[in-house]
Amino acid sequence: MTVFPSDALGETLDRLGTSKSVVRLDDDKVPFWIRERLRRAGAELAVAQDPCALPKATKNECELEGMKAAHRRDGVALVRFFAWLHGAVLTDDVTEIGAAERLEAFRRDGDLFRGCSFPTISAAGPNGAIVHYRARQETNRPLEAGTLFLVDSGGQYLDGTTDVTRTIAVGEPSDEMRDRFTRVLKGHIAIATARFPAGTTGPQLDALARQALWDVGLDYDHGTGHGVGAYLNVHEGPHRISKVANKTALKPGMIISNEPGYYKPGAYGIRIENLVSVTPAAMPEGAEKELYCFETLTLAPIDLNLVNEAMLTLKEMAWLNAYHARVRTVLQPLVDPQTNAWLDTATRPLSEQPASR
Repeated sequence: MTVFPSDALGETLDRLGTSKSVVRLDDDKVPFWIRERLRRAGAELAVAQDPCALPKATKNECELEGMKAAHRRDGVALVRFFAWLHGAVLTDDVTEIGAAERLEAFRRDGDLFRGCSFPTISAAGPNGAIVHYRARQETNRPLEAGTLFLVDSGGQYLDGTTDVTRTIAVGEPSDEMRDRFTRVLKGHIAIATARFPAGTTGPQLDALARQALWDVGLDYDHGTGHGVGAYLNVHEGPHRISKVANKTALKPGMIISNEPGYYKPGAYGIRIENLVSVTPAAMPEGAEKELYCFETLTLAPIDLNLVNEAMLTLKEMAWLNAYHARVRTVLQPLVDPQTNAWLDTATRPLSEQPASR
C-alpha cells in the first residue's frame, strides 16, 4: 500500500480516470469535487453504498458490552454533575460555560475517558431554543430561576461513545413548560417502547416521537435519531430516525439516539435524548415476522419536576418508573453518599411525588 500526501489527491484521481478504472463511490458521502474530477478524467463510476458502513454500524457483542460499560461510567459523571448543579444554582452564579466545564471535569474523573464526543451544548433560557447552540463569552447566560437549562453532551471512552441530552427546570417551571416537556417525554417513551418487524427503517418510526406534539399543532425541525459509533463518530450512518427518507433497515447491534424535542424561539428549548441499541424482541404467540425493539443504554434521571403526570398513560408511567429504578440500581453503588441522596429524590417513583408542587 502506498500513502500519498493530501495535496496529491487531484492528480491521483486523474490517473484513475486515464487508466479507465472502475471507481466505486457512495454518492451520499463523497464530495461533489471528487465525483466530478473522476468523471471528467474518464473514470467509470459505480455508485453504491460504502461497503464498510453497515458492518461498522452493526456492533458485535464486544462493542455492545463496551458501550454499556461506557454508559455506566458516563452515568456516574452525569448524576454527580446534576447533584452538584441542584445545589449550585441555589447558592452560586452558574453560567452555561461554567456548567459545561464542570460536567467535563466530572467525566475526566472516570476511567478510560479520552475527551468529549462533541462540543457540549450548554444552553440556558432562550439559548436552549437554538438547536445547535454553543456557548461563547458574548452569549454566556446564567442559569436563572423560572427558566429551563438544556445540556447536550457526550464522552469518548476507549470502549464506547456516549451522547445524552437532559432538560432541567431551574426553580419553578411554568405550566406550559411542563406540558411541552411531557409531550416530548411521551414521544421519547413511544420510541423507547416500540416493537417493529425486521426490515423496518427509521423514518417509519419517526412519527411515533412526534404524535403528542402534533396533537396540539407543535413539532421540531430536526431528526429523532442518528447512528452512533463505538469509540468513533458520535454521528454515524447509514441508519437514522427522521422525516427524511432512508432505506437502511434497523438491525440488531445498531445504536441510535432517541431525541425528540420542542423549541420556543426566544423562550426555551426542550430535548430528551438517550442512546438505544436495536435488539431482538420477544415473539408473541402467532407472530409471523421477526420483531425487534430498543434497549436503552443511557443512565441519567429525567427531570420529574417537569413531568405533568396527568398527561401520562399507565404504560408511560410504568416505563418512566422502571427506567428510573434501573438508573438508581446501577449507579447508586458507584457514587458518593451526597450524590446518592440526590439520586434517591431524582428517581423517586411517580406515585411518591407530592400532590402539590
